Amino acid sequence: MRPIAIIAKPQKPELSVILPELTVWLRGHGLTPLLDPISASYLSSAQSTARHDMPAHSPELVIVLGGDGTLLAAARAFAHTGTPILSVNLGSLGFLTEVPLTNLYATLEAWTHQVCGIDERSMLHAEVRREGLVHHSFEALNDVVIAKGTIARMANFAIRLDGNPVASFRADGVIVSTPTGSTAYNLAANGPILAPDVDGMVLTAVCPHLLTIRPLVVRGNAQVAVQIEGVPEQLYLTVDGQEAIEMRLGDTLHCCKSQQSIRLVRMHNTLSFFDVLRAKLKWGER
Repeated sequence: MRPIAIIAKPQKPELSVILPELTVWLRGHGLTPLLDPISASYLSSAQSTARHDMPAHSPELVIVLGGDGTLLAAARAFAHTGTPILSVNLGSLGFLTEVPLTNLYATLEAWTHQVCGIDERSMLHAEVRREGLVHHSFEALNDVVIAKGTIARMANFAIRLDGNPVASFRADGVIVSTPTGSTAYNLAANGPILAPDVDGMVLTAVCPHLLTIRPLVVRGNAQVAVQIEGVPEQLYLTVDGQEAIEMRLGDTLHCCKSQQSIRLVRMHNTLSFFDVLRAKLKWGER
């Protein structure tokens, strides 16, 4: 039997109907459901597998039932595998999870017959270096963000590109974003929108204390370093808005394009990127 991983969003009552139907469909097509703990909680007597252990079972497909946050978590869990991800929108906006629930089985049928499309998205590799050593490393699909905690005071940052100084400034934070993440926090901070197939990264200061500091788009293979030169009492790095570690004075965040990428299953008649912008963000409307 061929395993299919299922990762679900918590506290979605409709999953108590969706998951029994989905597992029956998968078994009827010779596929074995591999459930994360949240998915298993909607099924009686179902066994579960921790998300970080799922890649070891070599599933042929990951089905994500939820919103963009659930997809981001699944993307990081499977970042090193290349396993295609079929993301079904059960959230409110669902900018990344483009497949509506009504198209779930049609998309699965297309995948089983190998007639669906694959949308490849680049990821970001980030390292926090402390006293010259790698303290933490991450893969991100959307962004990594350094931002202050509960204290209102701003932090001091210095940015270098390929070892060359770019700017030093005070701000509430700094966002380093992939093209996919350009429509997330970067957009809310007045950063530019990048089409997902652009080979680049975006650096955006959050509420900088200089009128001359503006978002910066750099090439995809650039080496970006953000050094902490002054901190309030709390400063944190967050990865895709989900993982967080505290940053200290002198820490440096190093970012580059990841060697990993995410493969999203798409129907051939799916909306284009700009169709999604218009439909979900009302882009270009007067």
